[in-house]
Amino acid sequence: MNATQVTVRNVRTVGDETVALELETPPEFDAKPGQFVLLRATVGGEDVSRHYTLSSADVEETFEITVGVDPEGDLSPWLADREPGDTVTVEGPFGTVFYEDEDVVLLAGGPGVGPAVGMGERALADGHDVAVVYQDDSPAHEDRLATLAAGGATVIITDGEIDDAVAEVVDGGQVYVFGFREFVDDSVAAIDSAGGDSDDAKIENFG
Repeated sequence: MNATQVTVRNVRTVGDETVALELETPPEFDAKPGQFVLLRATVGGEDVSRHYTLSSADVEETFEITVGVDPEGDLSPWLADREPGDTVTVEGPFGTVFYEDEDVVLLAGGPGVGPAVGMGERALADGHDVAVVYQDDSPAHEDRLATLAAGGATVIITDGEIDDAVAEVVDGGQVYVFGFREFVDDSVAAIDSAGGDSDDAKIENFG
């Protein structure tokens, strides 16, 4: 999809300095959980853009992105201040790491919880096994994680090492990793240490 103006349906706080933007789905936008979009805006007279991974289970009428708000950032505070009826410019979807109708093991660090909850909800709704290991010292989307757990998913939240948690779930399905480089490196080591094969993991490195 080329650059398209989409309407903001809702903005809600989902954690400490974290918001979720619900956006109206434009025509011919066929994204899968795990993929991402490029969001563009003009802020203070300057054009800025950032990639955001979808955090919704589907894109039937709306889709969601989760934004960590950096008070000193050039785009995230502006996004957090949007109101229903405002518009933003979106391109995409992009990405080759996406849900493929299977049992899933979701390793999420920090903002990686966005795609993890969206994919987990989709997989659970499709009748698959779901496990989430989420590392963060200030968790976001706790309500959705609790709902996943209530629905039968294994959900482990930690602010420390992930090795033991990964060992508990690594054999539970296709492994996905979402997070920044340090978390990705730790996840790869944890997968291999637990007897899994990190080469088979689908990894989205946020940089």
